[in-house]
Amino acid sequence: KKRGIDKVQCSISDSEKKELNIDAGQMSLFRTTFNSTIGITIYKDDCKASTSINKVDKETINDTIDNLIELADSSEPDPAFDIAEFQEKKSFQSGKKCADMDAMYDKLLEFSDYTRSKYPKVILEQAIIDFTYRKGIFANSNGVCFDIEKGIYNFSPMFTSKDGINTSSFNYTGFSSKELKKPLYSYGSIDRLLKESEEQIVSHSVPEKFNGQLIVTPDCLDDFISTIMGFVTDIPLISGRSVYKDKLDKNIADSRFTLHSKPRSNQIQNNYFVTGDGYEAQDSTLIEKGILKTYLLGIYGANKTGLTRSINDGGAYIVESGSTKLNDIIKSIDQGILLSRFSGGNPSDNGDFSGVAKNSYFVEKGEIKYPISETMISGNICDMMKNIIDISDETVDYGDSIYPWINFDGITVS
Repeated sequence: KKRGIDKVQCSISDSEKKELNIDAGQMSLFRTTFNSTIGITIYKDDCKASTSINKVDKETINDTIDNLIELADSSEPDPAFDIAEFQEKKSFQSGKKCADMDAMYDKLLEFSDYTRSKYPKVILEQAIIDFTYRKGIFANSNGVCFDIEKGIYNFSPMFTSKDGINTSSFNYTGFSSKELKKPLYSYGSIDRLLKESEEQIVSHSVPEKFNGQLIVTPDCLDDFISTIMGFVTDIPLISGRSVYKDKLDKNIADSRFTLHSKPRSNQIQNNYFVTGDGYEAQDSTLIEKGILKTYLLGIYGANKTGLTRSINDGGAYIVESGSTKLNDIIKSIDQGILLSRFSGGNPSDNGDFSGVAKNSYFVEKGEIKYPISETMISGNICDMMKNIIDISDETVDYGDSIYPWINFDGITVS
């Protein structure tokens, strides 16, 4: 402020990560890493400049401020730039401060032994368990000051299966949790995907090109949900190219579809507490019974469009379950695909997409017939949301999201 900066927001965090690795089936690495990060954003004469650094000595900080002022002076002004207004000081805490290293080691070893004994054809390429403790402060020149402490376990295995000359496509998954109370394979969808990996060693092409149904598994659903919500963020809405630019409080999905973003909820293990622009995050319903209830706009996006700022940054997604069992959904399908992983580019601005179905299955006359190989699927993601046939009663909890299986109609398979 003494240097002539009008508004400023800063964050500083210290983190400690303890990590255990399995590589090629063997316990291979233990390490502890430390990281300090300072993020600074300045606003001067309606110009903005921001950066982050990981050196915290005074000389580096002063040099960084000099560089930011120079950058702001050469930037284009925009009166829509702003920072969060004053809020009462608050402290937030989630999880534990210290890792249970014995539990991490024992459970990773147990996971390796379990995989080797129950799924002997599975090759555990890599499995990483870590505990990250982060302590930080967010503050701005309007008097906002939030203290945040968070400890979280993360686990992510990557694997494939092999039998003779036949090999399945690789797959991966993971979860986040404040505590390690269960065997690692029982979290999320890990055990199911290990089983499916062995099934997918021998795969086949679909018999012919067809238009049919697509059951998107919880493992793959986040790709579709993130794409849909990406259409209602700052840049697409400011530019006017969002397919949902005039859809607030209007129908964009089947009436059975409800999506929440709950960063503060006890339902979510991997919480967050402060938005990127400096507000205390709150839980919200994004799509309620098919109706779009909010855009995901920050301060800048709200000021540019004249629309309301979102009370969170999205993520921490929970899709409400349906009333139909997954087996009954499968039994209802005449011809379709059970999609576990999707490999393709980002959809176009109008929602059109195409890509390869990986680790997936062909479904015909109410039965899962066989794993598929190099099968293309295409459609329009906005049309898909309105062509929901069923939502499963079962859900999968990944710690940072909770998803069911959803059956969509109108997909081209080739």
